Amino acid sequence: MTVREFTTALANALQPTYPEREAQAIATLVVEYLLDMDSLQRMMDAQETVPPEALAALPALQERLLAHEPVQYVLGQAFFGEMTLEVTPATLIPRPETEELVRVITLEQQGRPGLHVLDVGTGSGCLAIALADALPQVDVLAVDISEAALAVARRNAARYAPTVVFQQVDILQSLPAGVAPGTLDVLVSNPPYVRESERPLMRDNVLAWEPATALFVPDDDPLLFYRRLRDLGHELLRPGGGLYLEINEALGPDTAALLIEHGYADVRVLADMFGKPRIVRGTRA
Repeated sequence: MTVREFTTALANALQPTYPEREAQAIATLVVEYLLDMDSLQRMMDAQETVPPEALAALPALQERLLAHEPVQYVLGQAFFGEMTLEVTPATLIPRPETEELVRVITLEQQGRPGLHVLDVGTGSGCLAIALADALPQVDVLAVDISEAALAVARRNAARYAPTVVFQQVDILQSLPAGVAPGTLDVLVSNPPYVRESERPLMRDNVLAWEPATALFVPDDDPLLFYRRLRDLGHELLRPGGGLYLEINEALGPDTAALLIEHGYADVRVLADMFGKPRIVRGTRA
């Protein structure tokens, strides 16, 4: 079986479970993983014969995919910018809108060495690690309530940004240790923001596999984490420091209002690549 035939066969096998284009994309990721190839190599070697060990490994992976397990968990990795990060069901799968959050912060903060950054709810560590890589001489602290998620984040950081420091913190109850008031330059978070009533709109591979504590908030208090982050920013950011939040696209004005009412300046709701409001940023006055 050639590489092309191998990819096509897997895509066809996945189509009862996934739409055609998604099945093709998943098959491509799996084949590149099994053959240790990038996209260019896969296309250039399309007529090469697939080694027996790759053929033998496929059925177990295919079975998990047909059970709606996300391909990132099946392979144990997800792409974020130029990085390949470890992911497990203890962590959310990094998404493109979070990459946009990194770009916004980098554009606004570039050229300022020695920044102090706090990432709240770090999960896989994607935000903290990307910012540590993008900003000069940056000091990054990342916190999460889940020790299992922090174990994954530490392994990712060891590969890409070993200077990032991690702490287990329930941010709704405690402050990170060692952060003095008025010393942060950047506070960033991708907190839980999916309302419980939005569960029916979500796909099975998210509901059944990704950590609910990192996704959902009660309908009667959907801005629970944003109020806490607003207050943390008021206490920990230096004057002129930036608060950057990934948000529920339905709650942009409400999230921005929280910051404006608390005296933040230059509060803006920013759209993602699809024109959906996905980021709120504000400056500590």
